[in-house]
Amino acid sequence: MNNQVRVVVVGHGMVGARFVDDLHQRDPDGRFRTTVLGDEEYEPYNRVLLSEVVAGKLDVASITLPRNAHRSPSEVLPGTRAVTVDRSAGVVHDHAGGRHPYDILVLATGARARIPDLFGRRDDDSLPAGVHALRTLDDAREIVAATVNAHRAVVVGGGVLGLEVACGLAHRGVPVTVVHGGAHLMDRQLDGPAAAVTTARLTSLGIAVRVGARTEEAVVSDGRVTGVRLEGGEVLPADLLVLTAGTYPEVGLAQRAGLDVARGIVVGTDLASPADARVFAIGDCAEPPEGGSGLIAQGWDQARRLATLLTEPSAARDDVPLPTVGTDVVKVKGVGLDVVAMGVCGAGAVSEGRRVRLSDPEGGRHIEVVVADGRVIGATCVGAGPVAADLVAAYTRGTPIPADPAQLLMRPVAGTAVPAASPTLMPDRATVCRCNGVTKGDIVGCWRHGARSVQDVAAATRATTGCGGCEDAVCGIVDWLRRSDPDQPTPAAASTDDAREPTPAATV
Repeated sequence: MNNQVRVVVVGHGMVGARFVDDLHQRDPDGRFRTTVLGDEEYEPYNRVLLSEVVAGKLDVASITLPRNAHRSPSEVLPGTRAVTVDRSAGVVHDHAGGRHPYDILVLATGARARIPDLFGRRDDDSLPAGVHALRTLDDAREIVAATVNAHRAVVVGGGVLGLEVACGLAHRGVPVTVVHGGAHLMDRQLDGPAAAVTTARLTSLGIAVRVGARTEEAVVSDGRVTGVRLEGGEVLPADLLVLTAGTYPEVGLAQRAGLDVARGIVVGTDLASPADARVFAIGDCAEPPEGGSGLIAQGWDQARRLATLLTEPSAARDDVPLPTVGTDVVKVKGVGLDVVAMGVCGAGAVSEGRRVRLSDPEGGRHIEVVVADGRVIGATCVGAGPVAADLVAAYTRGTPIPADPAQLLMRPVAGTAVPAASPTLMPDRATVCRCNGVTKGDIVGCWRHGARSVQDVAAATRATTGCGGCEDAVCGIVDWLRRSDPDQPTPAAASTDDAREPTPAATV
């Protein structure tokens, strides 16, 4: 096609791959031709679930993202690293000398692990044996291999990833200590009382916690780590050191191209660079006006918004929809640890809203809800999974709250689905996968159109491809459909409209 728009996407991770899928789904005529440069050799995988691989709950194959079934002009080049962008010529050059002309350039380069200055002046690739970050699939594999002979592990960084890794290592039987320089764990999301309950839960799992402790240097002997020295001289023995001290946006390519860069690649509400209207940035590498959260939900929202903008050229850029509410929900997926925080939360949060709290340290629970104008604007839940699920629904949907907000702490939110022991008790409108907005009715519709496995459902709806917290529910619904409705017609025999109506077996 002579009028095809050439789109080069740099980055084939969760956000880059989602953008390509969203773009082609909105482009049935094939007007856009995409070329995707992926630094890693692998198919896109769910980076959010790497800590589950470390824990042994998931294997590597199970976190590969399902492919979209679209038949659109798209070329994916794995193992191809972009090195320079010639904006005047509209060309991306890769490490092998390849040239990739573009009309539109989308940077989805993600972020890299921050390596604390514990080793002197070393590059990331010259870390001593036994020292690992956790950012890529290779990192996860190396950590899993190291656990076979590890006698003692130290995790540097007490944020979300650090706690997930610590729980995973403990689940594999490796004694582990979390070292965190802040006053308490997860200090970006939790206040002191919530962190205290979290710490108590970690202790019950056999995980030692050291807060307010700053790492000074790694102790290395014969090229292998043997411990970590804290400020003050104390040495914690370790033959496995995992660094989870945050990330830096990958902005090197943008800097070399002369784009505006602060912490991330500066973009406007339309996700375009102020320096070049043909260049966009999404995901962890981007710095939009509202700031970067580092959460996958924000990146997926940006992918959707950018795909909408590009496929609707008649819409002015000022009309680009604002970021979706609810992309700042933080969930800890540690084995044996249940922590969820969203919106206004943590000790530093400033809000005029009303705060209602239930703190039950002996029961391992802490719940705080912040409400304003009849809506939930923030919440913190430790050890209260069912309540957390209801609060996430209330927060993301803007559900009206009860007159007495204390009711939010102990019972489901009015208007949300009550957790059911059987899928037969769930209404079709009940949201099963909150990361991707998939309802029970969507899953039933997939079944009626030929989906016969969780993998089929994931490919059609993206359920289970986010945080992974809905996998048990999706498995339960698929198993229920297999037992109760095994002989549904093939896709050719069922219409799209019919798929949205419940079958007799699905009626609730």
